[in-house]
Amino acid sequence: MWILNTFSRLYRSTAVKAIVCSSLISMAHAADGNLVRIVVPYAAGGGVDVVTRTVTGKMAEILGETIIVDNRPGASTNLGSELVVRAKPDGLTLLTASNTLASNGALFSKLTFDPATDLVPIGSIGNSALALVVNANSSYKTVADLIADGKANPKKLTYGSAGNGSSSHLAGELLKAEGKFDALHVPYKGGAPAVNDLLGGRLTFMTINPIEVASHVQAGKLRALAILDDKPSKLLPEVPTIVKLGMPKATATVWWGLVGPKGMEKDRIAKLDAALQKALADPEVVKQLEGRGAAVTPGSAAAFDEFVKAERVKWTKVILDGKIKAD
Repeated sequence: MWILNTFSRLYRSTAVKAIVCSSLISMAHAADGNLVRIVVPYAAGGGVDVVTRTVTGKMAEILGETIIVDNRPGASTNLGSELVVRAKPDGLTLLTASNTLASNGALFSKLTFDPATDLVPIGSIGNSALALVVNANSSYKTVADLIADGKANPKKLTYGSAGNGSSSHLAGELLKAEGKFDALHVPYKGGAPAVNDLLGGRLTFMTINPIEVASHVQAGKLRALAILDDKPSKLLPEVPTIVKLGMPKATATVWWGLVGPKGMEKDRIAKLDAALQKALADPEVVKQLEGRGAAVTPGSAAAFDEFVKAERVKWTKVILDGKIKAD
């Protein structure tokens, strides 16, 4: 009975529902057509995995093709990325790319592939702007308060991240550079333990996906000082944007899109791109993504390519200026 009850609770979780539903959709379209593998370079059940399954489940319906999701976490997404780089460029093996597509080329000195040239864009999926949060018991009421203290006491402030070279780390470095203050970076093995130390008062601040801290902000345990974007967060709509606060270059989001190995036929890219755009226009897909704090950002292969190039320039500068290395 305990096992049945435990499984029942697990099944009710959003992540497991998404995995089961997308798998059933893929099986339903398995009779004829192509078998498409989407490599997710993160663990099953995580945010990127659920986003991928939500979108590609609808894409399978539109394409009339079978889509399976293959989770290949490891090596800061390089494991899954290289698998796709080495795949046959027939448009049947794709990758859900994220921020690491723009940052890993500068973070790692011994990559066996070039993220900038060995993967081609198919289209953008969505993003989520990071939030700047502090402990609710701290004296910081505004971003200006935090920056002023960082300037006055350069060895006092600390900030946590999900690991060296992670989005939360790089966003913290960008905030320091734009605010011209100092703070010590404390890397963790994931965002959850860092949030725990922020809740316990052992860190000064974090830059993190709002979905990971919205409940703590709403419970009055953490205080959100800014959303690192030009648009408010739907999870924390009352929090000012960093652009409104006068720091337009301090924006930072986590984002996702589809890419494939170089050499793919243009017609195949166009077909996948069109299916992706149609999936992102589906009200149920939009509802599910927004429920996870993501903003849908439909965009063509060309538009996504330009976006990634701009992100690569932006974060390469942060990495080089901060002398950050992941290996």
